[in-house]
Amino acid sequence: MIDVVAVIMAGGKGERLMPLTKNRAKPAIPFGGIYILLDLTLSNCINSGIYKIVVLPQYKSQSLMEHLEAGWNIFSLDLGHYLRVVPPQMMVGEEWYQGTADSIRQNVYFLERNRSDLTIILSGDHVYKMNYAGFRKYHDEKQADMTISVIEVDRETASGFGVIGVDDDYRVKEFVEKPKDPPSIPGDEEHALASMGIYIFKTDILLDILKHSDHVDFGKEIIPEMIHNHRVYAYPYRKMNAIDDLIYVTRHDGRRETRREKRVRDSGYWRDVGTLDSYWNANMDLTGVDPYFNLYGRKWPIRTYQRQYPPVKTVFEHEHSEQPRVGKAVDSIIAHGCIVSGATVRHCVVSYNVIFESYSLVEESVIMENVRIGRNCKIRKAIIDEGCYIPDGTVIGYDPFQDRKHYTQTNRGIVVVNQDNFPGYLY
Repeated sequence: MIDVVAVIMAGGKGERLMPLTKNRAKPAIPFGGIYILLDLTLSNCINSGIYKIVVLPQYKSQSLMEHLEAGWNIFSLDLGHYLRVVPPQMMVGEEWYQGTADSIRQNVYFLERNRSDLTIILSGDHVYKMNYAGFRKYHDEKQADMTISVIEVDRETASGFGVIGVDDDYRVKEFVEKPKDPPSIPGDEEHALASMGIYIFKTDILLDILKHSDHVDFGKEIIPEMIHNHRVYAYPYRKMNAIDDLIYVTRHDGRRETRREKRVRDSGYWRDVGTLDSYWNANMDLTGVDPYFNLYGRKWPIRTYQRQYPPVKTVFEHEHSEQPRVGKAVDSIIAHGCIVSGATVRHCVVSYNVIFESYSLVEESVIMENVRIGRNCKIRKAIIDEGCYIPDGTVIGYDPFQDRKHYTQTNRGIVVVNQDNFPGYLY
């Protein structure tokens, strides 16, 4: 992968994720207790052997850039490795990035100066694990000019995506944005191929297209045009990742033999975290005994900036109390610096420095850092943004009508709380 440069789109406004994106970029939203969303894409790059990475931020990018500076300063320029954060430079005009393709066009000079044979274009706000080396191998085998990673979805739900029509060899013949009647997969009338927004180009062809057109978006403009005069293929992400790995094992007598190693459960997992509901779902997928998305796999580690906080503490609340309570967390992810004092936490994802006080019950919720939840609180199916102090006796998630009056509430009933509701508490 030495001849591949990765360009990560990290500039979306994230309006459907408000109020979480009120003061931060969409890829900088906390995820899984200690990570931000961008960490997942960056980890995919490192684990795939890609060490030339460009991040293109735009809106409210300060916390994102601080995180990258603190936690991702691991690259060696002497080896030709780099992580470059490139906000809009206004090199070819006076406007900010107008779309995915325009953000690349405004940085054509960088791609020309740091020429690589292939350019892989990624999103900074998706949750998945993907070996881009396999993606690149498929691209080479098809002798493609461009390859699009796609995911198999039910045709009934495909109308919310950009849908790709292919022939039997998975060469792209059609690309339609959010169609009412999505084209099906050849031989499978019940499923369609949805674009994941992950592309790999021959760099020369990408640069030529950007220089000789004013298109601003890959999905709406460039892909529909390319399929008529270039070799464009679809990479079936789940299908390719469901194939067992062939591994070589050395026996005790020194002879080598081939065995099949089963792929893990989350090898075909993918979520576009574009709404509050999908964000909550992705975090809930981390909990449980056998999570849908596993943060603990050793073969595909996820990197981040690790904070220097003390270990998690649970407290048995008994002093001056007629009803002693054990602080406990069940089927949950709890980050460093947290104290569970006589409270019960179930199926939650909790970030740094959160305090749960006695007799509180918190279930199926995402709690961001520096939050304090008072005594006798009842909270379920909620997202609590950083820095909130939830007063004693607060009830959230039990009465939809009352929740809707005071907080942001999603179509599925997830309640989102931020400091506009409960100002911060320093401790």
